[in-house]
Amino acid sequence: MSEPDNHSFHRYALPVLTNVLHGTAPFISTFMLIHLSAPMLANLGGSSLASQTMLLGREYYQTGFGEKYLLLAPLAAHALSGLTKRTISPRKAPPRPWTSLLTLTGYATMVVFLPVHFMTHRVVPQSPSPPIHALSPSELDFEYVKFALTRWPKRSWFLYGGLVLCAVLHTVEGQRLLFNTYFGKEMGRLVGAAKTRMRAAALGLVALPVLSGLWVLAQEPLMAFPSSFARFQAAFTHSLWYRL
Repeated sequence: MSEPDNHSFHRYALPVLTNVLHGTAPFISTFMLIHLSAPMLANLGGSSLASQTMLLGREYYQTGFGEKYLLLAPLAAHALSGLTKRTISPRKAPPRPWTSLLTLTGYATMVVFLPVHFMTHRVVPQSPSPPIHALSPSELDFEYVKFALTRWPKRSWFLYGGLVLCAVLHTVEGQRLLFNTYFGKEMGRLVGAAKTRMRAAALGLVALPVLSGLWVLAQEPLMAFPSSFARFQAAFTHSLWYRL
């Protein structure tokens, strides 16, 4: 492309990618709040209440329509538009640095923590291929999570904790960006002390209750049948993270 062509391409492509990033964020944030409410409630009612809440939440994000169009499609569009925007941004207007909290937590979530979580908790357990006998959604409750925390405590805490912390921090940084973009002129930009308070509130009101709920779950005895434990083991060790 010639320089004028490049300029024209960037002028039209970058706003579109920005709109995709901003437009998909509410879908992802809604899913997060629903999904994380289950381990939060473990603080009050242990694995029983957490599992009941999770099964209710699946009515939103694990239906034929919901999973494809309210979760996976927004996640894919969000990640791809962010990566594309970073790739095509001109040198005169470079993207946010890699060292920013928004960027670091976003890529850590999408490249490391989320793929492992999705494969081990959604794809592999319901696969009918040997040596795993497919687990039904009702069997994939918090006994499955408790099994991981008991069988592989260090790596499970790293994976669950890293996912929660990175996702929560990325979300709050993204919400601050959206606020500053659309309401900053009228209501004042969130910077400095306000930014620090938002991060502290997100960690204290969301991340900490989720992690303490996981700690409560880890203290409970395992209650599933031995045959289920064998299938749990097979599902987790299908991932390299749990085979090492």
